[in-house]
Amino acid sequence: MKKLVVFYSFEGNTKYIAEGIAKEVGADLLELKPLEEPKKSGFMKYFWGGKQVMTKKIPELESIDKNPNDYDLIYMGTPVWAWSYAPAFRAFLSKVNIKNKNIALFCCHGGGKGKVFERFKEDLGENKYLGQIDFQDPLKNNKDKDLEEAKKWAKEIKESII
Repeated sequence: MKKLVVFYSFEGNTKYIAEGIAKEVGADLLELKPLEEPKKSGFMKYFWGGKQVMTKKIPELESIDKNPNDYDLIYMGTPVWAWSYAPAFRAFLSKVNIKNKNIALFCCHGGGKGKVFERFKEDLGENKYLGQIDFQDPLKNNKDKDLEEAKKWAKEIKESII
């Protein structure tokens, strides 16, 4: 079974969890990288990110070297921006048509997951959703505990379809 972890990470939290999941389940990694990003500190990062979500901006991404339709199980991870997934995923979903796949969703946030999973499911459409999990600032709070929880969850997802 081929597995893929697709993720976008702004401050490193989602990347930390994504890499742990990929290592645990033997998945390929696909990091979504916008061509243009804001500075990673100060209030403007929140304004810029929230504005992109609210206006449904589709940023340009660096080239994508993996086709998610070649995989049986896809884990998708994002930071929560304005109660939704990051605009990099909107760009990704506008480029690929993912249908009838096994999907597992995860997110990292600073204090609430908002409606990120509902919005993912709305925009991803006809797929089989196997689970979802969220983490609050894993690099600042419970780094080791959150990583172990993510790995356990990812393994359970994988084993549920074998």
